Formats: sequence, structure tokens, C-alpha cells
Amino acid sequence: MKKILIIEDDQIVANVYRNKLAVEGYRVETASDGETGLKIMRTFKPDVIILDLMLPGISGLDVIKQVRSEGEFSKTPIIVFSNTYLTNMIQEAWKAGATKCISKSNCAPKEVVEVVRHTIGDSGSIPKSSQTATTGSHAPAKPGALNTETDSAFQADLRGTFIDSLPATLSTLRGSLQSLIKADNEMTRLKEIYELYRRIHALNGNAGIAGLVQIAHMAAALEALLKEIYEKPKNINASTLRTVAAGVDFLGFLFERGTLPETQEAPAASILVVDDEAISRRAIIYALEKAQLHSINVEAPETALNLLTESHFDLVFLDVDMPGMTGFELCTKLRGLPLHKKTPVVFVTSLSDFDNRTSSTMAGGNDFIAKPFLFIELTVKALIHVLRGKLQPVK
Repeated sequence: MKKILIIEDDQIVANVYRNKLAVEGYRVETASDGETGLKIMRTFKPDVIILDLMLPGISGLDVIKQVRSEGEFSKTPIIVFSNTYLTNMIQEAWKAGATKCISKSNCAPKEVVEVVRHTIGDSGSIPKSSQTATTGSHAPAKPGALNTETDSAFQADLRGTFIDSLPATLSTLRGSLQSLIKADNEMTRLKEIYELYRRIHALNGNAGIAGLVQIAHMAAALEALLKEIYEKPKNINASTLRTVAAGVDFLGFLFERGTLPETQEAPAASILVVDDEAISRRAIIYALEKAQLHSINVEAPETALNLLTESHFDLVFLDVDMPGMTGFELCTKLRGLPLHKKTPVVFVTSLSDFDNRTSSTMAGGNDFIAKPFLFIELTVKALIHVLRGKLQPVK
């Protein structure tokens, strides 16, 4: 019987994977933090380690380095749960010695089982069992293939349990956000950011195992933003805090609209980026690519107006200070086009004073982000507008 060690601080997630792997014929131990995980590893001697990178205390990266430094475990496969928005951390995990990195947002338990099998060269020789509905007895499943019917029922049960918990989850998130907003000093603010980050991290994992893709991806992006501002407090400002608040608010919307089976596919979206500065355009495109959002970028507002006249876009990013036509003027014109009366428009500009914010609203803008911006902040804003548009189409 192959042995698996799961190091995961979210007890619900750990239990789901432990139970699923145990049913598939593996012997499983769990640990809720890195230090405990290393201690268990030395006595349990696992064939595979499944590790969440985002752990309290000793980080997942440090756990990988420690495992690789101990001769007995230097070759033990390590499967890492990662957040796809934290690309730097994923790269560090590879460098430290991770064997496989999988996204926590969109990797169902059955897929984890397959990754484990592939990693240790187990083609299915380990007996699996499925419980019969009539007698409650256990009969061997066909080797080498997951029981599809049993797995579907398992996934449906996970989803139902998760959906039932969403009202309480939303109440907790809103309470945590209010505590953050009311924080009156930096130390308290950082503490509240960390608390909210841990809650969003747990939501990401739980939504992922329940197969609720939209909620998981939104939570993953917001988790990455919170991690960024927690680790770099200089980035805590009115803009980033507004984006965090908008992200929590939108999760409430997703809890109502994003739990149906037909809403689980990642939506295709067409986004227009208009900015006369090449570096700024590239930064916006990069931020959108992190969320796998396709964009067309132009530098001249006149060219953008022609595109808007001919084609539909799901979201438009506009610079304000451009030659020939300002972003405010372009926004006013696009609001007169049948295809774009309600298209979300986000202004991205270094002109961030109150008058410009007022002008952006009067011109028909929906949102505002000041340069220089965090890539992940813009990613969060883009996801909010795109997903809202797909789940609540304008009539």
C-alpha cells in the first residue's frame, strides 16, 4: 500500500483529499502545518508528499527545501498545490524541487488521484473500492480506471455541502472586510489583511474541490492581491482597498449566480486596451493574461473608436491623457454606440485626483485605477467586470 502525506492547513480540504485517496487504496496521513508535516514525514516515510504552498509558520517553499536537504527524502515526489496568479512563487517551487505543480482552483479530487498515480508510476494496480447502494458492502473496482458514477456522486455531494455553507461564508468575509476598513493603524490593518487573506485562501481551496470554477478563480485572484499588499504594505492605499472591497462584494454576487453547472466554464471575453504609452499597454495586457483574458490593444483613440463601432467588446480599459482625443471624450462617444451603451469602461491613468474621478463618472466610466498599478489589482478588476457581464447579461 503506497503512502501519501498531505500537508494542508485547511482541514476541510485535507479531509476531502485524504478520504478520496484512502478510498482509492492509499494509506494517508495529514498535517496542518509545515513543521508537523516534516516530523510526520520522517516516521511515516511517504511515497508522495502533497503540499500546499500557502502554509502558516514554515512556508511551503521552506518545506520543499527542507525535504530535499534530507538524503532519505531527496527524491520523494512532491506535488504542490499552487495559486496560478502567484507565478513567482510557482517558479520558486520548481527551483526548490517540486515534482508537479497543480492549480488548487480547478483540480478536482479525482484529478489529484490521477496525478498521484502518474507521479509514482501506479497505473491502477492498487485495488479501489466503491460502496454499493444496496448492501453497503465493498467490491473491488476495475483496476486502472476511476469509478465514474461514484466519483460524480462524490463531487455532487461536495458541491451541495459547499453551496449550503456560502451564506455563512459571505457573512464572515464581510465581517472581516469591515474590520479591515475600520482599522486605525498599520499594525491592525496588516493583521486584518492577513485574516481576510487566510479566509479567501480557504474559500479558493473549498471552491476548487467542489468544482465551482468561477468562485475559485475569483477567490484565487483576490487571494493573490491580499498576499501582495500584506507582504508589501507600501501598496496598501485607497485604490487597492477599494479593489479588495469590490472583490468581496462580487464574491457575494457569485455565491448567488455562479453555482449552477452551466456557469462553470471559464468565459471567453474580448477586451480593448487603449493607451498611447507602449509600456503601460504592455502592463495591462500582462495583467489580463494572468487571468487568461484575451485583449486587443491600440495606441490611438481614433483607431479604438473605429474598432468599437465595428465590434463588440466585453470590457474597455482607457487611458485619460491621450493626444487627439482624451479618454473621457472617447468614453462619451462609445456610449453613443449601440454595441457599447452598457460596456464596462475602466480608466487607467496617472491623473487620479478627485476632479478626474468625477469626470470619469460623468463621461460614463464604471471604474478607475491609478498608475502605477499592481498587476494583480487590475486582474481582479477585470475578472469582476467580465464575470459579472457573463453571468448578468445586459438586456
